[in-house]
This record gives sequence, structure tokens and C-alpha cells, in this order.
Amino acid sequence: MDDPTQDAPLILGEHSLRSRLLVGTGKYASFEETARALELCETDCVTVAVRRVNLDATKGPSLLEFIDAKRYVILPNTAGCFDAESAVRTCVLARDLLGTKLVKLEVLGDKTTLLPDPVGTLEATQELVSQGFDVMVYCSDDPRMCVRLAELGVEGVLLNSAIALAKDPLRMAVAMRDAASAGRQTYLAGPIPKRLYANASSPMEGMIAGTGVHAKA
Repeated sequence: MDDPTQDAPLILGEHSLRSRLLVGTGKYASFEETARALELCETDCVTVAVRRVNLDATKGPSLLEFIDAKRYVILPNTAGCFDAESAVRTCVLARDLLGTKLVKLEVLGDKTTLLPDPVGTLEATQELVSQGFDVMVYCSDDPRMCVRLAELGVEGVLLNSAIALAKDPLRMAVAMRDAASAGRQTYLAGPIPKRLYANASSPMEGMIAGTGVHAKA
């Protein structure tokens, strides 16, 4: 018998992901805690802020030493970029460093709210696509902007702070793993038809009073 919980993989460019939970790697108390949280949430894809990763071995350990590149798809992001030019330059650096054309694009417009700059985002997306990158875009929930970037829809969940800054990050990693799985299975199972009012799970119509036995037609 087929397993009813099986699901199609999430395809991101050249990559096929079993888990639809994508997670970040910042804000943890230590690199060791980061590695353990990634393991527990069973993600297949992790984001790395290229501009904030130590690439000089003489300055101490690097986050990349704690991420198994054979186990995870590494998704470099352009966190900290406030214009299209620097974002594109960061993506090119990430491709040269990590050998991937899959990137998470962030072009920020405000340092306080971290809201994206829609014009810069669109410009950077167009340039990166022309250079052969597979681009995942950080944007606001403006539907017209999303239509310009791709067909509007949700294929996965990407988060970081909710796990890393929890009182118990490792337990939260497990919780988010289960939540993402439950949400996806609920979507695939489909909801019941909408009703304006409740109806009994065990209706009384057709029952012989006091017997609990259905009357024959």
C-alpha cells in the first residue's frame, strides 16, 4: 500500500529538497548549537549571510566549518545589502566561493524595519537571472510585486530567529520541523467543505427511536 504521507519534493533550481522547511544560521549562541539545531529540524537547505561569514582562518573558526555541505544545500543570502549593485556583487562572490547559483536575494530599504527596497529588488533580480542565477527573493507581501518576480504562491517556509532566539532553540527546532510537516500534510489532505452551521457527526435521521439501529427503507 502506498504511503499516504508521501509528498513531491520541493524543487529549487538544480536542487530537490525533501523538507520544505528552510532555516537560517545566524543568532545562535554558538556554532555547535547551530549545527545541532539544523540536525534536529531535519532541514535540507540552510541560508548563510556571505557578508557576515568569517572567511579568514587566521581570525578563528568559520560557520562554514560547522555546516556539512554534503548534507545541506547551502543558500547564500545578501543580508546587509542596501542597493542592487552590492547585492549582485555578493551573489557573484557566493557563487565563486560556494559553487552554487542558488541565492536568496535581499535588497533592504530601511535599517530599522529591514523592509525590502522593491525597486532595487526587482533590478537585482533581473540582473541575476540574466547571469544564470536561481533567485529566491525576500520581498514584501505586495501581490503586484510578487507577480513581477514569479507566480504568487508559497512553496516552503524559511525562518531563523524563531528558532535561534527561543528559550530552548533545540526544542524549537523540533517544533518547527513538526509544524512545517503538519502544515504541508494538512494542505495536501484538503479541508472539509465550508458550512454555515454545525451538523452532528452521528445523525439521528433514519434511526429507530431508542434502539440505535437504522431502519431499513
